[in-house]
Amino acid sequence: MAEGRRDPQPGDLIEIDRPGYQHWALYVGDGYVINVTPVDEGSPSLSVSTTSIFTKKAKVKKQLLKEVVGNNKWRVNNKYDRSRTPRPVGEIIQRAELWIDREVTYDVLNRNCEHFVTELRYGEGVSEQVQKAAAGSAAAAVGSIILGVAAFVGMALSESASRR
Repeated sequence: MAEGRRDPQPGDLIEIDRPGYQHWALYVGDGYVINVTPVDEGSPSLSVSTTSIFTKKAKVKKQLLKEVVGNNKWRVNNKYDRSRTPRPVGEIIQRAELWIDREVTYDVLNRNCEHFVTELRYGEGVSEQVQKAAAGSAAAAVGSIILGVAAFVGMALSESASRR
């Protein structure tokens, strides 16, 4: 069933590969996960689309893992265990179940599905994919600035040479 190294255990973070991003859910046992879904759509979970990027509200649902995953690949990924201490499993599940069927604020950069499940597991919302995207954007911005400066210097040198 699982494509990860092991079957999921209650409290595990589930990373689901979607085109262009990863969706995250929290495994609660018996084949079920709790995850953030769009309020206005019937889709199993938020996708990076115009709708999800601009969605401000989402709903927390308890769904079968196989329904949330669909045809996508998935794995157990408790990657933050290296730097953070998980809450006790009973507490993680209890906190997660309190959110079922509730609307939550959704923001792709500050309050996405990964933030939601890491908050449940560790008490702190973290999203490495947002950090990577921000770092990539910063690198792209710096690259653009360097190219812009290089182009400006090149034009200035060319203009200076043509005046001679």
